[in-house]
Amino acid sequence: MSQRHITIVGAGQSGIQLGLGLLMHGYHVRLISDRTPEEIRAGRVASSQCMFSKALEYERAVGVDLWPDAPPVEGIGFTVPHPEQPGEQLFSWAGRLDSPAYAIDQRIKFPALIELFVQNGGEVVYEEADIAALERYTLESELVIVAAGKGEIARAFERDAERSTFAEPQRALALTYVTGFEPSPDFSRVSFNLVPGVGEFFVFPAATIGGDCHIFVFEGIPGGPLDRWQGLTPEQHLDASLDFLREYLPWEAERATDVALTDDLGVLQGRFAPTVRHPVMQLPSGRTVLGMADVVVLNDPITGQGSNNASKCAQSYLDAILDHENLPYDRAFKQNAFERFWARIKPVADWTNALLMPPPPHVLQLLASGAQYPEVAHRFANGFTDPVDFGEYFLTPDGAERYLAEVATRAGA
Repeated sequence: MSQRHITIVGAGQSGIQLGLGLLMHGYHVRLISDRTPEEIRAGRVASSQCMFSKALEYERAVGVDLWPDAPPVEGIGFTVPHPEQPGEQLFSWAGRLDSPAYAIDQRIKFPALIELFVQNGGEVVYEEADIAALERYTLESELVIVAAGKGEIARAFERDAERSTFAEPQRALALTYVTGFEPSPDFSRVSFNLVPGVGEFFVFPAATIGGDCHIFVFEGIPGGPLDRWQGLTPEQHLDASLDFLREYLPWEAERATDVALTDDLGVLQGRFAPTVRHPVMQLPSGRTVLGMADVVVLNDPITGQGSNNASKCAQSYLDAILDHENLPYDRAFKQNAFERFWARIKPVADWTNALLMPPPPHVLQLLASGAQYPEVAHRFANGFTDPVDFGEYFLTPDGAERYLAEVATRAGA
């Protein structure tokens, strides 16, 4: 059993999951958190965090399966409003997931995982990490990994211009946690609505600090009618949410006649540019640290992959560390650990970035076909678990044409 010493800065999805995995293999792991569990519980919502089966599988492998009674997400629905007939749908369909997804408010989840980490023998230090702190950690540990996706130290990792598709935010983002939203018929789902030229809205069931809820996610094209979130009180934020649904998505507004905010901290708004950063940061001393998850690949939440990517990064880095055995954690190791993750996550970034652009004809044709062919709806829904599949048929006109021809043949059309 190894007793190599590793410090992980950031007690979020990727950092805690990696820490738990390393503890299982005998590593000495120190976790740095800028907030205590009590402060996280009492804080603002952080994300929408719907996690699909592959990411959940990686969590369970390190002992994270603490919310068996949380409301499941059993499918994906997709709707596009009719461009010329307000209040009507151009098409709408829903596909079932092979295994359910779950969304656990991180105000519940992260405190529980920190406590689990301590129970399993991990060390937690509560402090704000800056560059000077990173220097100190590199003297005390064989490997320092930065998993804190926000703040000074995340921005200190240099942007990779070749791998970053956008330089500016592509969406004005907002979350609204509500109670009283009517469940979808037949089975629970992420109900995704695409309003071309305006933005996107999706909603799904989740567990929050007060019990079960639904999470509204709004993605507005900057400068457009859904760019409406800055400077609002919580109640104004809810009113703006409902106003948009009534105007653009009346079928969703009908489900929202009795909604209320879960709590005054159950709203969030902001915007950021999707960014890929170089994974190795050299400190003033010349020593280096390794970035992970959102620090190095920050995707827009339009595809709901943030927590999923974090879980996959934790698993990928765990595998890289275990494979490395007792060799030194030099710069080459750090770069190679990232490249292993990037090879896996680049298709996710490509798919996410494609959805931020105006949908080309082949994408609209493909999405519309989900209403005609259940096979297409099922494949699209389950792609959220492992988006690598979208590269086969979604990202290119030729791939879409070939796939739809095969589907039509199988359906006897």
